[in-house]
Amino acid sequence: MPTTGAGAAGTAAAGEAFLLVVDDEPNIRELLSASLRFSGFRVVSAATGEEALAAVASERPDLVVLDVMLPDLDGFTVVQRLREQNQWPQTAEHVPVLFLTAKDGTGDKVQGLAAGADDYVTKPFSLEELIARIRAILRRAGGPAEDGRLMVGDLTLDPLAHEVTRADRSVALSPTEFKLLHYLMANVGRVVSKAQILDHVWAYDFGGDLSIVESYISYLRRKLDSGPSHGPKLIHTVRGIGYALRRPPQS
Repeated sequence: MPTTGAGAAGTAAAGEAFLLVVDDEPNIRELLSASLRFSGFRVVSAATGEEALAAVASERPDLVVLDVMLPDLDGFTVVQRLREQNQWPQTAEHVPVLFLTAKDGTGDKVQGLAAGADDYVTKPFSLEELIARIRAILRRAGGPAEDGRLMVGDLTLDPLAHEVTRADRSVALSPTEFKLLHYLMANVGRVVSKAQILDHVWAYDFGGDLSIVESYISYLRRKLDSGPSHGPKLIHTVRGIGYALRRPPQS
């Protein structure tokens, strides 16, 4: 079981990194998910190994917090299948995995790391320790910066200074354009629908009119992707589904 402390709720913002929490015990899964959301992460959860496989393929998380002991597949098998099936996002070499387990034997730790885990935490653990481990893994994997800055190729968004630069060139954006770009960068490599964008950026203030999304995507493209001086195209249309902001090749 995780233990709580005063420091867990006071950790710095996580830059909206997207986590998948996998644990078959409902109380632990819900506590972890709620605590991580409160610490600034976006979280989805799964209760079994099969659900975890499906969630990685569909949700494309930035990091997986994975319990070793699951009712169908153990965590080692889940990671091995994901590696073998090449279900990791194309924008990264692999999605980092942090194993959770009640086992503290050296053999289990070696097996977990050999299977492809990036770190290993044994139960009981403190939420402060878990969050610190997650942040450290994300930093090593090139995840969102501690101050909330997002970086995709030569594009940088600083939410504290409300500044955007591409190839060290300042890009002037309206507040709505800035919020839209932030949402796309926070979901780098993932396709988001017009409805999802409308929900997160406008909260349906426009009565569900999806055409407003198309207009603002067009505005962003003109400022970020148009002309030879802007570098590789970053904002892509996935016909019939939505849009994705993707890292340029070899960035």
